[in-house]
Amino acid sequence: MQGKKGLIVGVANRRSIAWAIAQRAAEEGAQLALTYQNERFGENVKDLAAKLENPLLLPLDVTSDEQIDAAFEKLKSEWGTIDFLVHAVAYALKPELEGDFLVTSREGYRIAQDISSYSLTALARAARPLMTETGGSILALSYLGGEKVVPHYNVMGVAKAALEASVRYLAYDLGGEKIRVNALSAGPIKTLAAAGISGFSHMLEFHRQKAPLKKNTELSEVADAGLFLLSSMSRGITGQVLYVDGGYSIMGM
Repeated sequence: MQGKKGLIVGVANRRSIAWAIAQRAAEEGAQLALTYQNERFGENVKDLAAKLENPLLLPLDVTSDEQIDAAFEKLKSEWGTIDFLVHAVAYALKPELEGDFLVTSREGYRIAQDISSYSLTALARAARPLMTETGGSILALSYLGGEKVVPHYNVMGVAKAALEASVRYLAYDLGGEKIRVNALSAGPIKTLAAAGISGFSHMLEFHRQKAPLKKNTELSEVADAGLFLLSSMSRGITGQVLYVDGGYSIMGM
């Protein structure tokens, strides 16, 4: 990753998957730009950015086309081009992650899809002109709940299903420009996003018992897989979802 430049969208705190991937990319020589949604989250991101070498910090609310345009204009003026983009943004209203999916509100559905799924397309569209003739890599973060039913994951599971479908369609659209688009589907990890899912502690224990490797997923494992998909080591791979979950996703019962 020496000499490569990339944007990481969605770093929340030191336990976030996005931060683990950012650290791993930086260790291999990448220059990074990190975004923050607002001033409240900005303090955490600024503290983490201080551990990197000459990072860019950009305000970015992915629900705003104006902010997306401004962020990429800044990247263009500072760097000219970028080599990779990490999409690690997901959100659903707390009531939508409790009880049954059947009672999902129209507004809750819209919010989850806009932030967790559509934002990948919006960011990819903005990144495209900054990825040169050598191409680039776009990486999204998904979860098994987008493929199979995970109780209480509800509308977020539907949003992740849309995200994974978007990965495939974007991979097709951008493949001719040597831009690859893939997703990582990690096993359950204690992150800020996971804290909002009802029964998450039980989910962790169940995963550890049933996964073939008999262990929970570690941030470092996901970060290494992320590095692989962002780097030229995965240059022949696009439109795929890579599971990093100790094998849990292969189990039938």
